[in-house]
Amino acid sequence: MHRSQLAGFIIDCQTTDLDTAAAFWSAALGLPEHRHADPAEASYVELETRPGDLHIEVQQVDHPSRVHLDIETDDIEAEVRRLEALGARRIAAVRRWVVMEAPTGQRFCVVRAARANFVEQANTWD
Repeated sequence: MHRSQLAGFIIDCQTTDLDTAAAFWSAALGLPEHRHADPAEASYVELETRPGDLHIEVQQVDHPSRVHLDIETDDIEAEVRRLEALGARRIAAVRRWVVMEAPTGQRFCVVRAARANFVEQANTWD
């Protein structure tokens, strides 16, 4: 048994100027920026949301700009297998998450559970 739920949205920006991209999305959504101290996270700027709200992050990427969603889970491998059974396919394992593609072509990520409401609100799967 494992749990999963929608974690949030990642705004992928094909840009060399992450600061300007993050400033735009921060102002557009009315959410303050939060920069990660870890140099390994330099291509991400988190937008601060209220506790329990969906996670929103601006990411510098080398592919065309788009928005993708993250599904958070307490068992990444079990969730990936569940989604594969529904028709999704595994694209790549990246650091602490797995990139997948829906049967309809959209890319999304399966990530570790992080939202405060996870245990209370996540779906439970066999």
